[in-house]
Amino acid sequence: MWEQLNRAIREAVRDKEGRAPQASAMIADSQSAKSAEGGEKRGFDGGKHVSGRKRNLLVDTLGLVVLAKVTAANVQDVHAGKQLFSAVAQKPELLTRLEKIFADGGYRGELVEWTQQNLHAVVEIVLKRGDQKGFQVLPKRWVIERTFAWITRNRRLARDYERIAQSSEAFIYLAMIRLGLRRLARP
Repeated sequence: MWEQLNRAIREAVRDKEGRAPQASAMIADSQSAKSAEGGEKRGFDGGKHVSGRKRNLLVDTLGLVVLAKVTAANVQDVHAGKQLFSAVAQKPELLTRLEKIFADGGYRGELVEWTQQNLHAVVEIVLKRGDQKGFQVLPKRWVIERTFAWITRNRRLARDYERIAQSSEAFIYLAMIRLGLRRLARP
């Protein structure tokens, strides 16, 4: 239900911005979040040194969440990405205009070919520059980083408190519904 409401609001916001309801380009990334004790789908992300869950998001170019999947933190991006993109394949309305998905290096490999064959979309990997140290804004990827910042502004999402992964996904959609409604209410 929350995903459907989020879709309707996202499409209304896109319409208000003068864009087509469905995006032709999307951005995929993940964020590891510490979780409270207990619950399903928990793991340890060795790269980020976080014990908890991983939020895998697919957003449009405005930064509005198209789809969210929550996995254990130890699931590699390429495998979580396949779950995310498989969910997109189940929603043909999202594929009507989709041409390109921007993603980070964790989505390289077999997922690029799988997406081309199954979603008929190109995955463009946006990598850090070789001499880059610390944080630097990367083309297109900054959009999803901003979305993660919007999400973690919500107290309930600053950390993962949910016992069930679907509840975490629902709170992500709720945060984006709130943001979308505020944009629609603006004159």
